[in-house]
Amino acid sequence: MNADARSVVLGRIRAALNDHPQADAAQLNAEWLALPRDYNQQGHLTEAERLDLLEDRLHDYGAEVTRVAGHEVAAAIAAVLAMRGNRPTLMPQGFPAEWTPENAALTMDDTFSTRELDRFQGVVTGATAAIAETGSLVLQDVAGQGRRAGTLIPDFHLCVVRAEDVVENVPQAFARLAATPTLPTTFVSGPSATADIEMTRIKGVHGPRFLHVLLVDG
Repeated sequence: MNADARSVVLGRIRAALNDHPQADAAQLNAEWLALPRDYNQQGHLTEAERLDLLEDRLHDYGAEVTRVAGHEVAAAIAAVLAMRGNRPTLMPQGFPAEWTPENAALTMDDTFSTRELDRFQGVVTGATAAIAETGSLVLQDVAGQGRRAGTLIPDFHLCVVRAEDVVENVPQAFARLAATPTLPTTFVSGPSATADIEMTRIKGVHGPRFLHVLLVDG
């Protein structure tokens, strides 16, 4: 759902609620500000410890992690795609040129339909942030990260995460996202997986079955 669609849906909800008494906005804001916030909002880990924790959490989820230097990103992307047979891979608009390998089977997303997206075996994106404690990647509908459909339909997701975008905990992530509250935002914790009532684990139901993270350190 894009930002315009979100505004339409919220507008319809507000219109449907017009026949109900509305709480005073100032009062609601005061109550919101008065909510206790004695949980941990600050991190205490060093950058190296944050990166190690994120990598550990991602491995727990079954994701692959490769540490690379900034000048190695394009070569690392090429190597991962080659390892997967250079299958057709989607790339969002605005993906950094310095991260884009030459002669790779990458196709720029041109607002393809879901049927057209289904022909791509993988997608490569950046990330707005990553949360070390939860092993989560945070994606938004911005240049270099693209539409959520582009990261949900292909079977493989290769995500580039810069060390400076790794935060320690969820409150820190939301503080970072406060500047873009209206953007569609997705939290990804490992490859897509679910389990039925018999606890049979099935991968790929709600998104890619395979996740590989390039963690850019330096």
